[in-house]
Amino acid sequence: MNTSNLMPITEDDIAHYLGTNPEFFERHAELLAAVHLTSPHSRRTVSLQERQAEMLRDKIRMLEGRIMEMIRHGNDNLNLSDKLLSWARDLFLAREQAGLPELMADTIQTQFSVPQVAIRVWGVAPEFAMADFAQGVSDDARVFASSLREPFCGVNSGFEATSWLAQPTQATSLALLPLRPVNAGNSAPAFGMLVLASPDAQRFTSTMGTEFLARIAEVASAALSGLR
Repeated sequence: MNTSNLMPITEDDIAHYLGTNPEFFERHAELLAAVHLTSPHSRRTVSLQERQAEMLRDKIRMLEGRIMEMIRHGNDNLNLSDKLLSWARDLFLAREQAGLPELMADTIQTQFSVPQVAIRVWGVAPEFAMADFAQGVSDDARVFASSLREPFCGVNSGFEATSWLAQPTQATSLALLPLRPVNAGNSAPAFGMLVLASPDAQRFTSTMGTEFLARIAEVASAALSGLR
């Protein structure tokens, strides 16, 4: 028989054969006990069964880690939801519209541990026109707020909104939340802006998700709509 033209058997061929012929190990059970591999943990030689047990334990540890991570994320989300509801409750209990922006800023600092918070609202009703929260906003700042389709997070690069803070020089990272009429969509002109600031450059970064901040902006917009 001429074997010169036969293709050499590869590892893939062997793996395919063993995978499609599991009865091979029933006919040659002694091979399972005879095969020894090197353990990646101790670098000693172990049996095939022991190596399989090690691989199974590794998979279990990996799955346990993923489960714990899911639980941590779930608990974090639950805590944030509780804080959001508590914050919204405090806003509902506010009795005076004129004091609402200050109350909103104070409760955000308390509930969400934000070092500095500032709020500005424009286009307010005449009785609120002289209030602090309606002062010091340029046309450029209003245009910028309206241009934001979602909350901005990132390093403070000299935004006018930092001048609204009690300590502007301590604002290293910012979250800028445009305030819009309820159900108006993110392309509607903004009537205000909420500023969250921190001296920590990593507190508000350009890569962080903004879904939760958007929920805060929605609640704030609804609560402050009575000032207009």
